[in-house]
Amino acid sequence: MRHAEFTTAIPALAPTAATRPAAAIGNGGGNGGANFGGVFGQVQGEVAAFIQNGGGDWTSSATLSAEGRMWAARASEAGAANAIVGDGDGSASPDQQAFLESIAPWAREAADKLGVAPELVSAHAALESGWGRRPLKNADGSSTHNLFGIKAGSSWKGDVADNSTTEYVGGAAVKTSARFRAYPDQASAFRDYAQMLIDNPRFRGALGTGSDARAFASGLAKGGYATDPSYAAKLSRLAGKLQGVGS
Repeated sequence: MRHAEFTTAIPALAPTAATRPAAAIGNGGGNGGANFGGVFGQVQGEVAAFIQNGGGDWTSSATLSAEGRMWAARASEAGAANAIVGDGDGSASPDQQAFLESIAPWAREAADKLGVAPELVSAHAALESGWGRRPLKNADGSSTHNLFGIKAGSSWKGDVADNSTTEYVGGAAVKTSARFRAYPDQASAFRDYAQMLIDNPRFRGALGTGSDARAFASGLAKGGYATDPSYAAKLSRLAGKLQGVGS
């Protein structure tokens, strides 16, 4: 989910038998529906059995086929999104509320610079950091205060920290490692985040969107903030929840 420093976008790979969705397999002939049903049923059973038997790391498991790993990845991401967004009653848990209060001053400051509602900035920080529960860390285990998953490219002159991340290549989730920016405190992180969005013309569509969560999320996604194909939907939904909490 982490974004690059926007030098070049990760290219989408041409779908192959190992990477295309199961719906695209066996769909070119007269009995494509039957073939798809068989493949889907096989993969569905494969993933269910994998989970029932203890699961593990689906990204490298030899017990799952390529299609099985893809469907397991999608199920995992869906579960993570639900955990981040929370229940549909518009409420925030005590831990989530504490996180929002801890970043509120910096979220308001960044929001004023970006021309958006503070809830949208808070939602973005919550999505990227898992409500502060999945912080990017320095080598010594201390926090980088990087709540927005901003990577450290060649133009970054500050501190850096290597962390694991998930990127999407050709629609499939791939675990990898990347170098991220590290900050001395939260204030520095939020100020750098706002300046980065302002300075990069790719995110012009997200600026000045006010309280429009969909426009803000869409502007970030279209600018290439993350490789997750569901990123805009996740951010928009979470921002809408926080706007409901504040109303």
